Amino acid sequence: MAAVTAAQPRSSKTESYVDNKRKEDIRHANINAARAVADAVRTSLGPKGMDKMISTANGEVIITNDGATILNKMEVLQPAAKMLVDLSKSQDSAAGDGTTTVVVIAGALLKQCLTLLSNGIHPTVISDSLHKASIKAVDVLTAMAVPLELSDRESLIKSASTSLNSKVVSQYSTLLAPLAVDSVLSVVDPAKPDMVDLRDIKIVKKLGGTVDDTQLVKGLVLDKKASHAAGGPTRMENAKIAVIQFQISPPKTDIEQSIVVSDYTQMDRILKEERNYILGMIKKIKATGCNVLLIQKSILRDAVTDLSLHYLAKAKIMVVKDVEREDIEFITKTLNCLPIANIEHFRVEKLGHADLVEEVSLGDGKIVKVTGIKDMGRTTTVLVRGSNQLVLDEAERSLHDALCVVRCLVSKRFLIAGGGAPEIELSRQLGAWSKVLHGMEGYCVRSFAEALEVVPYTLAENAGLNPIAIVTELRNRHAQGEINAGINVRKGQITNILEENVVQPLLVSTSAITLATECVRMILKIDDIVNVR
Repeated sequence: MAAVTAAQPRSSKTESYVDNKRKEDIRHANINAARAVADAVRTSLGPKGMDKMISTANGEVIITNDGATILNKMEVLQPAAKMLVDLSKSQDSAAGDGTTTVVVIAGALLKQCLTLLSNGIHPTVISDSLHKASIKAVDVLTAMAVPLELSDRESLIKSASTSLNSKVVSQYSTLLAPLAVDSVLSVVDPAKPDMVDLRDIKIVKKLGGTVDDTQLVKGLVLDKKASHAAGGPTRMENAKIAVIQFQISPPKTDIEQSIVVSDYTQMDRILKEERNYILGMIKKIKATGCNVLLIQKSILRDAVTDLSLHYLAKAKIMVVKDVEREDIEFITKTLNCLPIANIEHFRVEKLGHADLVEEVSLGDGKIVKVTGIKDMGRTTTVLVRGSNQLVLDEAERSLHDALCVVRCLVSKRFLIAGGGAPEIELSRQLGAWSKVLHGMEGYCVRSFAEALEVVPYTLAENAGLNPIAIVTELRNRHAQGEINAGINVRKGQITNILEENVVQPLLVSTSAITLATECVRMILKIDDIVNVR
C-alpha cells in the first residue's frame, strides 16, 4: 500500500492543489490515452476529412470516415480510452451524427484539463466548472437556433446533405438526402409526431449496379428467393399473404433418437402418414384462400421439405422460406397481418393483402418484392445498391447517419449553422462570460471556451487551409456580430454558412457538447485504477 501524504497548502490565501504523485501519474496516463484516441479520428472530421482503412482479424477490409465505426472497430485496451469509444456510441444513439466531433471536443477538453491540473487547480473544481460551462453552452446554442417546420422539406434535405457531405459517398448526396427525408416523413405517426422509430425503415443491401440505383420502395422487399421446387409460382397477383412460424414438415420425436423400421409395409405406412399429414395442413392453408406463404426460419427441424414444397407448388401457393426471426415484426407491421404460430390458428383475418408479389432478378441475385399492400403499416424499405461491398457498406452507414439527422429534426425542430460557426460563437460568448466569474471558475470556463476552437481549427486543417489565419478571421467576424460566419471548405474561405445551406440539427451540437463534457468529467474524477484478478 503506497503511503499517501497530505497535500500541504503553500499559503492559506491561495487555491492551489498539490497532487499525490501516484494519482497525478494515473490522471496523466488516462488523459493521454484518451487524447490518443481523439487524435486518431481527428483527421476524418469534416467534408475534406480523410478516410480510414480498417483491416479486421478475419481479413475483412472496411473503408469509412464515420467516427463511431472507426472507434468501434479499433482494439482499445486502456480503460479511459475505452470511455471515448463508448462516448461516440452514446452520440450515435442520441443523435446519430457528430460521432467524430464529440470525440474531438472531448480530446481538446482533456488537453486543457492537463494544463489546469499542472497549474494546481483541484480536479473537482475543474469538473464543476466544466459542468456549468456546458449548461451555459447549450443555452447559447439554443438561442442561435432557427425553428423549423416538418413541411419545410427543402431545409430537411439541406440538413441531411450536410451530414452526407463528409462521407465517402458524398457525390450521391443529391439522391440519398431526399430519400432519407422521404423515408423518415413516411413513418412519422400523427399520434406521436415527435417520435420516429428507425426500425420502421428497413435498409436492404444488394450488390450490383451503382449507388445511383438506390431506391425507396413503397412496400416490402425480402432479400430472399421464392422457392422454385417442383415448379412453384414466382409471381402472384392479388396476393393473400400468410406469415407462418410453424413447420410444414413431418413431426420429429421429442428427443434425439433413431427409429429403425425393418418391415416394408410399415415403411409405406409411415410415408403415407407423412403425406397425409402434410396434405392435411396444405388443405387448411388453401381453404383460407392464402396463395403466398412467408415461412420463418426453423432451428428445430426443416421448416419445409421437398415433399411439402411439391404439394404447395401443386396448390399454386408461392413460398418464401427462411425468413429471419428478427424480420417477422417488421414484415407483419408492413403487411398489416398477424404471424401464425399453429396450423389450427390459420384464419382469413390473419392474412395480409397485396396487389402483387413477385421475384425480381437484381445484380447477381434475386429479391422478392411486395407492392400495392392494402392498409399498409407505417413502414418503408430502402433498397441500397453498390458496385462493391466496401461502397455498399459505407452507403448504408451514411444513409443511417442521414436518417438519424432527419429523426433529430423531427424530435427537436431547430436547425443550427455548421462549418464551425456554432463552436466559434460559443467560444466567444463563454470567453466573455468567464470574465465576470470569480476565482478558479472563470479560469476553467475560459479553458473550456478555448477548447471549442478545435472544431473550426480541425476543419480548416483537414481542408488544407491555414488554420491559424482562418480561426483568427472567424473570431473577428463573430466579434462583429456575424454569428453564422463559418468555414466554407469548398471555396476555402469564410462565408455566411446558413446561406451556403450548411446546416445541422440543434440536437447534434447540444448532445455533442453535453456528452463530451460528461465523459471528460468522469475521466478527471478517476485518481486510481484497481485491477481485480
